[in-house]
Amino acid sequence: MSTSLVYTPVDEIPQIHQSLKQAFASGKSKDVHWRKQQILKLWHLVEDNLDGLRKALYEDLGRAPDESDGTELNSILLEIKNAYDNVGKWTQTERASWHYMWFAMSPATRIEPKGVVLIITPFNFPLYLCLAPLAAVIAAGDACLLKPSEGAPACASLLADLFPKYMDQDFFRVVNGAIPETTKLLELQWDHMMAFPSKFYTLICMSPDYAIVPEHFQEPFIEACKEAYYEMHPKDPKETGNMARIVNERHAKRVKRLLDNTKGQVVLGGNIDMDTYFCEATIVKDVKLDDILMSEEIFAPILPVIPVKDVDEAIKTINSLGHSLVLHVFSSDSAFKKKVFDNTQSGLAVANETLLHIQTVGIPFGGVGASGYGATTGKAAFDQFVHRRGSIDSPFWLDPMMLFTRYPPYTQRNKTVSNMFMHPKPPA
Repeated sequence: MSTSLVYTPVDEIPQIHQSLKQAFASGKSKDVHWRKQQILKLWHLVEDNLDGLRKALYEDLGRAPDESDGTELNSILLEIKNAYDNVGKWTQTERASWHYMWFAMSPATRIEPKGVVLIITPFNFPLYLCLAPLAAVIAAGDACLLKPSEGAPACASLLADLFPKYMDQDFFRVVNGAIPETTKLLELQWDHMMAFPSKFYTLICMSPDYAIVPEHFQEPFIEACKEAYYEMHPKDPKETGNMARIVNERHAKRVKRLLDNTKGQVVLGGNIDMDTYFCEATIVKDVKLDDILMSEEIFAPILPVIPVKDVDEAIKTINSLGHSLVLHVFSSDSAFKKKVFDNTQSGLAVANETLLHIQTVGIPFGGVGASGYGATTGKAAFDQFVHRRGSIDSPFWLDPMMLFTRYPPYTQRNKTVSNMFMHPKPPA
């Protein structure tokens, strides 16, 4: 039985927004020790409730508990741990490199919170895309309002229930709703907003949206995919529960429409149960660029296979489809990988892997162009939520001793002295 999501009354949203602004203005979140306490509470919110979170993901998406651990829950904990371990270092004022002209002014960059942040998340990773960025928000010292996806009501309801039990409600709130509530949120003034547009069904791309292979390799590739599929699923995954389902009826109908109208040849799967929204793992070969399967992100276990003559045609094809969130290259040839990555654009460049880039500590995860902007992980996410505030402190003795030449009356002597220091030499 699906969870019935209780929406936040629209007229309460501006009040919640105002209370968050007041909390931020108190200055309480500037204390790094307080931030670490809140990050630790976020850790316990997840760690103490793993079973409930797994159940919510299964109810919303049919996602197997082991898959939820590997793709979502462990990834959240990694982000929280990384933020906790590094918040002290990330927030340190950065001193500028020594320069003979400016060292006396102690130039530096202060790392300061932006204020009140809004995070709106989609249904495909309904916990990770809420809680992983939130760890960075807390480390940055911001207040935050979370709007989980109404498309994942069990997860949204659970978050609304857990937040008052763990997090400081003056600073961190959950609002649930659909279009009217989201519209009201977007009408308000935020210091920063991270939204995952609904049209990008797989904004956090855990699986390739299509495969490009050499013409002569299409059949061996398909046979290898089939072999791997049956090795992982010796029994029907619809019965074992080891494959997630489509999130709801609307998207199941959308996916069915794509499959019904493809001009490619279905060589594995191809069926969708419209009662349970379960879609079989599906491979479609000989797919052209103008095929309906290439018209949008699929967000279903369907792999269109596009045969090409050579790597140059592959690169041309990739570039014609816009900037993807992740470009995956499978090869042991370093020159081949370099050629593809050097001549394409994407949020991430990943070789011989389709999943672990989201969990890799030390690299940013985010899109470029149509696949998004900014980053949702680690230090790169922290940098989204802080303001880098430049600062100098000019000592009183500096003007009368050295900088007086910049003031009237202007003389040739003063100009000569000023240019000795201020006019840079040509680049060497």
